[in-house]
Amino acid sequence: MLEITSLQNPRIKSALRLRSGRQRRKQGRFLIDGLREISRAIQAGIHLIEGFLCPHQADSSELQKLLELWAGTGAPLWQVSPAVMEKLAYGKRQEGLVAVAEIPSRSLEELVLPAQPVVAVLEAVEKPGNIGAVLRSADGAGLSAVLLAECPADPWNPNCIRASLGCVFSMPIAAGRSQQILAWLRRQGVRMYAARVDGAILYTDADLRPPAAIILGSEAQGLSSLWTGPDIQAIRIPMCGEADSLNISVAAAVLFYESLRQRGLRE
Repeated sequence: MLEITSLQNPRIKSALRLRSGRQRRKQGRFLIDGLREISRAIQAGIHLIEGFLCPHQADSSELQKLLELWAGTGAPLWQVSPAVMEKLAYGKRQEGLVAVAEIPSRSLEELVLPAQPVVAVLEAVEKPGNIGAVLRSADGAGLSAVLLAECPADPWNPNCIRASLGCVFSMPIAAGRSQQILAWLRRQGVRMYAARVDGAILYTDADLRPPAAIILGSEAQGLSSLWTGPDIQAIRIPMCGEADSLNISVAAAVLFYESLRQRGLRE
């Protein structure tokens, strides 16, 4: 295998462009850093297009196991120099392998929920790291899906992938306009709970057992007025100090695990 040493190589240039959200949308591809994240992508059935391997960093047993898993995907591997890998790897995260994958089709219309779902809705959340952290909590608490309502950040941003620990690949996700998602939830017949600082009831008094939807807004603006109505209950997490709200990923974890507690914990 010839080693790619130039940053001007067309494959390298195309891959580096995927750090841009605009280029991800244009190419329909994204980058995956991290051995754990790549492994979880393969196990979740994400279609890998190609990978870049730095043999100078390929002495870990974890990487060797991943390469065995990679062999079953049929995706080609290109050998690169340490200098090229340094540019490809996100945030100096050099673990010896970076993958290029196809963005999976995950529309609201294609989403299939189980009979008794608990779903989360995130509206207008801007930071991809927050979305990733929410996905990680949703996975841990056994949620059925996470819906992104008008979120500027896409789930294939490297910060989102890293913060989710790769849960972005296995958690059912769909994105759409807030009005579209609200109408879809109503068709599903789920109870809707909107997290607001002035919510009428405490989250522990809400029935978060399935079927239910837990709706959270951005830290800056909260939820839009769309998420009000006779079929939407405003709930709150008590705040005893100066701050009036929690980080969205923390608030999400509190609510998701309250739902799990109400469903009955299972080992």
